Amino acid sequence: MSMQKKIAWVTGGTGGIGSGICQALAKAGYQVVAGYSNEAKAKAWQQEQKEAGFDMGISYADVTSFDSVAQSYADICARFGPVTVLVNNAGITADGMLKKMDAEQWRSVISTNLDSVFNTSKACLDGMLEQQFGRIINISSINGEKGQVGQTNYSAAKAGMHGFTKALAQETARKGITVNTISPGYIATDMIMKIREDIRESIKAQIPVGRFGEPEDIARLVVFLADEASSFITGANIDANGGQFMH
Repeated sequence: MSMQKKIAWVTGGTGGIGSGICQALAKAGYQVVAGYSNEAKAKAWQQEQKEAGFDMGISYADVTSFDSVAQSYADICARFGPVTVLVNNAGITADGMLKKMDAEQWRSVISTNLDSVFNTSKACLDGMLEQQFGRIINISSINGEKGQVGQTNYSAAKAGMHGFTKALAQETARKGITVNTISPGYIATDMIMKIREDIRESIKAQIPVGRFGEPEDIARLVVFLADEASSFITGANIDANGGQFMH
C-alpha cells in the first residue's frame, strides 16, 4: 500500500488539537480529511491550511448520528479512498456538578464524545479488515483517568473511550489493525486560553514540567501510533500530560 494513498480521517479536525494532528499527518505523507460540523468554519479553516501549504480534505458529519457518520465515510471513500487511519478527536464539554447537571448535559457529552467513537470505528472497520491494515487512535483525556469535579459526563465518556479501545484492540489484533488511546493533559488551545489568567496559572503550577502542552505534543504521538512500524502497540493508553497524573 503506497504511502500517498493512506487516508487519515480526523474528527473534530478543525479545532486546536485537531489542527495540530491534521498538519502532522499531512507532513507525514497522509491525505488528511478533517471531520467538521460547522461548514463556514470548516471552509475558512481549509483555506487557512491551504495558505499554510496543506491540502486538507473536509467532510461533514454529525458524529452523534450513525447514519450521518456512515454518509461521511462514503463521501471520503468516493473522493479519496478508504480510511486507513481514524483519529477520534471530536469532543465537547458541558460541565456542571452532578447535583445540578440536567439530562441534556449528560446526553450531549456522552453522545458526542463516546457514541461518536462507535459510529466512526464501525464505518471504517470493514475497509480496514479488507486491507488487513488500520490504525484507530482515540483522543481521551487526563480527566478520563483521574476524574474531575464538575465533569461526571466528560470523565465517564473519556474513560469509556479507553474501555472501547481495549476491547476492539483484542478483536482486531490479528488483522493488522491497532487501536490505541492518547490521554492529553492541559493543552494550550483557545479553550484553555479563555480561562481567567489567575486560574490558568494555578493549573499550570500543578504540571511538573511547568508548561501547558502544545497540539504538536499530541500530534507527534498520533503520527507515531499511525506508523506501520508501530504494529506491536495496541490496546495502550499513552499519557501526554507533563507529569500531572502518573499511575
